Amino acid sequence: MLGWGFPPNVSGGLDTAVGELFEQFDTRDDVAIDLVLPEEYAPDRPHVHGVPTGEGDVRERINRLSETFVDRAADADIVHTHDWFGYGPGSRAHAAHDIEWVTTYHSLTSDRNRDPPARERETEQRIVDQADHLVAVSDLVRRSIDAEYGGESHVIHNGFSSVEATGRDLKAELDVAGDMLFFVGRHTHQKGIEHLVYALDRFDPGEVTLVVGGTGHLTDRLKAFVDLLGIEEMVEFVGYVPEPDLGDYYASADAFVSPSLSEPFGITIVESLSVGTRVVACESGAAEVLPEGCLTEVDPHSRSIARGIREALDAGPLPAYDPRGWDTVADEHVEFYRSILAD
Repeated sequence: MLGWGFPPNVSGGLDTAVGELFEQFDTRDDVAIDLVLPEEYAPDRPHVHGVPTGEGDVRERINRLSETFVDRAADADIVHTHDWFGYGPGSRAHAAHDIEWVTTYHSLTSDRNRDPPARERETEQRIVDQADHLVAVSDLVRRSIDAEYGGESHVIHNGFSSVEATGRDLKAELDVAGDMLFFVGRHTHQKGIEHLVYALDRFDPGEVTLVVGGTGHLTDRLKAFVDLLGIEEMVEFVGYVPEPDLGDYYASADAFVSPSLSEPFGITIVESLSVGTRVVACESGAAEVLPEGCLTEVDPHSRSIARGIREALDAGPLPAYDPRGWDTVADEHVEFYRSILAD
């Protein structure tokens, strides 16, 4: 398997999913896994192979570990890559060993970019055309793959990652006025944060405070937007949130808001639910495996988000639900692997 990051060194849900799958596979007797990662993100563990990748963009760095990936694949039954960045190593291993090639799409470049780079779109099309099998993390992603690239994919939903709260009261530490709203994620157009910020203009000062975690290329622009709206007292930018602190941020919030324009699954959604905090969210893959009443679903514009926030703050306790375990996700992967090898 090829990955990019590994918990706690993660840049998104893909890294979390790869880490969870590795942990599950590594303890089983019916599957053996070798995981190849860039050296700077790789833990010092058996069956994890960190490769120096040097400087450059993602494509250049990933291509530098292709030789190791191809070598490790020599005795494998399957190579499994993820998203567009796995094209080079995956296609080379596939050609060198005539081996089954599986690619999981956690999102498409059109999910992450308002104006998707042509090179990434071309690479995604090549994967759809050349990989033996495609996996999508939700029906939402499956439909997008079909609509944009004409590819059929098998859906295996992600598992529900959980977080733990220590009892630390971030609401008090940050001196939050009113109800605390929390967002955490990359500051990109995909995440729709500007719509959430604009929604605050529909609340009175002191009614709510939005705590914004994470960073990204839009951070400075978001801060300028907050100043322009004159709502500086209603927004607190806390920067990168270390993984051990996440549970307390979620638990301290009165509602977690996921305003994404596209959320192919939504790890943050299920993390928030794991500590009992209600979620306001735009369309997401996680909604496909959650019972009705767990999410307050909204559209990605300020009026709908403001309405959803008020509805969530007035709602009662969360309904009971069965978290989807990563052991179940691993079982479904192994069943899928066996089916394609049998064919």
